[in-house]
Amino acid sequence: MNTSHRGLSRIALVLSLAALAAAPASAAPAAKRAPAAAAKTAPAAAPSAEILPVPLNPVIPAAQRMCSATTASGLGTRMLKDGAGAKPGASDYVLVNYIGYLAANGTVFDQNAAQAFPAGGVIKGFSEGLQMMNKGSIWRFCIPAALGYGDKATGPIPAKSDLVFQVELVDFKTEAEIAAMRAQMPQQQPGDQQPAADTPAPAAPTADKPKN
Repeated sequence: MNTSHRGLSRIALVLSLAALAAAPASAAPAAKRAPAAAAKTAPAAAPSAEILPVPLNPVIPAAQRMCSATTASGLGTRMLKDGAGAKPGASDYVLVNYIGYLAANGTVFDQNAAQAFPAGGVIKGFSEGLQMMNKGSIWRFCIPAALGYGDKATGPIPAKSDLVFQVELVDFKTEAEIAAMRAQMPQQQPGDQQPAADTPAPAAPTADKPKN
C-alpha cells in the first residue's frame, strides 16, 4: 500500500511539472508581471541636447539681424564683403546665393544657392539692395515690412514682418546678354556645356521668391 501511494505521488508530481512547463506565459502569477506594469508608468527620459530636432529650423542670432546704414527709402544695409565688379540694374538678371530670415526672432524662412532672376522682379527692398551691390560682394539687407510683403502673409512669413537677407551677388547679365545666350542655345551641340558661372539661368522668380 505504501509502495502504491509513493508511485501515485511520483506520477502526480511529474504531471504537475509537465503542465507548468506547457502553460502559456500569460498564466504566470501577477507578481511576475509587476515589473512590466511599472515600466509603463516610468517617466520618459529627457531628449539629449546632442540630438538635433526634425525638422531643423535654424535661428539666426540677434547680432546678425542688424544693419549699419539706412537708405532714403528705409532699407537697412550692411556690407559684409566687398566686391570689385560692376553693379546690376533693375532689368539685369542676377545670380545670387541668399538666406532670408525674420528680423523679429531670426527664424530662417528661405535659403537658396545659384538662384537667377531679374533684379527688378523681387520685393522692393531686395531689388533696391541688389542694385547697390558690386559683383562678388556679400551684403545684409534689413527690409521693413513696407518694402517687403506689407500686410500680406506669405507662406512662413507672417503679415507685417520685417525681413533680413544675407545676399551674395555671384554674377549678373544684361537683358541683351541673356537674349544672345538664348539665341545661341539651339546652335549648341548636344554635348556642349557652358560654364555655370557664365550662364546663369534666366528664370523668372517663382512664388517662393521675394517678389512684388
